[in-house]
Amino acid sequence: MAPLAPLAPLAPLAPLARLAAGSTLALWAERSTAADSNAAHTGVRRGRTLAFPRDHGAHPETRTEWWYATGWVGTPIRPTHGFQVTFFRSRTGLAEGNASRFAARQLLFAHAAITHLTPASGQPTHQHDQRIGRWNGDPAAGTGAAQIDTGQVHVQRWSLRDTGSAWATQIAGSGFEFDLQLTRSQPLLLQGEGGYSRKGPEEKQASHYYSEPQLQVTGRLRSAGEIPSASRAVVGGTAWMDHEWSDEILHPQAVGWDWIGMNLFDGGALTAFVLRRADGSAIWAGGSFRASGKAAQSFDAAAVRFSPGRVWTSPATGARYPVQWQVQTPAGLWTVRTLMDAQEMDGSASTGTVYWEGLSELLDAQGKRVGLGYLEMTGYAGRLRL
Repeated sequence: MAPLAPLAPLAPLAPLARLAAGSTLALWAERSTAADSNAAHTGVRRGRTLAFPRDHGAHPETRTEWWYATGWVGTPIRPTHGFQVTFFRSRTGLAEGNASRFAARQLLFAHAAITHLTPASGQPTHQHDQRIGRWNGDPAAGTGAAQIDTGQVHVQRWSLRDTGSAWATQIAGSGFEFDLQLTRSQPLLLQGEGGYSRKGPEEKQASHYYSEPQLQVTGRLRSAGEIPSASRAVVGGTAWMDHEWSDEILHPQAVGWDWIGMNLFDGGALTAFVLRRADGSAIWAGGSFRASGKAAQSFDAAAVRFSPGRVWTSPATGARYPVQWQVQTPAGLWTVRTLMDAQEMDGSASTGTVYWEGLSELLDAQGKRVGLGYLEMTGYAGRLRL
């Protein structure tokens, strides 16, 4: 059966708004007992208190949602692999009154990738794959499903689930696979105002959004050129998890954004982003910085600036991506530099979009590597539409 096509142009929803700033929960393991913890989801609104584990789950009343994990394995000096997995949910607005188990009221997409920096050939490789499914709200029906009150989503045989102390993901792509545990080591980071994250100058351009930095990676993975029996144990690494849901994100003039989510080696976490017009000027910007053991510092829109450096041109799409950036924030001046240029993601068989998502290093003002994480660039191979 041919893959389902998107009903409307969709962007790489999850990578999207890694945006905005943050505060923390007292303990990552805390489970809220607030009076609204079992109430129905009420969409995106300022002042709503996020409650866990409920809000690890799906919010099908909103237009778009994503669960997004990125990370690296190896050592800070010599990372061997980077990995990405993203599950997207899109409410179609169709078949709302159709009781059929085949009604496509929600579409689910999944993207996954492995960047292998140290293959035997000596030439770094980047592999990616994608899946698509439909979901009508019944966890037992369709070709994908997402739980509402707990963090669990799957598309076909790809899965991501909250185990209480970790996120577990199993991916078997074309020529690569991973089975990883991403174990929590720090409090949740609520982006924006307690998880209400502005994405533009208008109040309606907002999402509910939280991050989980400094996840400890264990499990197994296999990348290009490695036979299945050689699937290697992950002996060290760090990951970052984002979960976000929204009804409207992009300002009408926005064509895309640039975003970083960086785990610092000293336990800190840095988020920064900018949304761009077609001429490259900023519509909105923001982010957050949390030093290890400290409260998060939120960045105002005017306090963040991305300045592009070296540019890589994709031979597949012709898109020109800045693969080195200088990022000015209230927490300092940073340089972000990709560890492999060719980390473009072609989602044309699922979400219908092309974007750049890749493992990168973070340098301080003195040029010292102080962290690793992911850089995302959207809107360079065509304007995003959400």
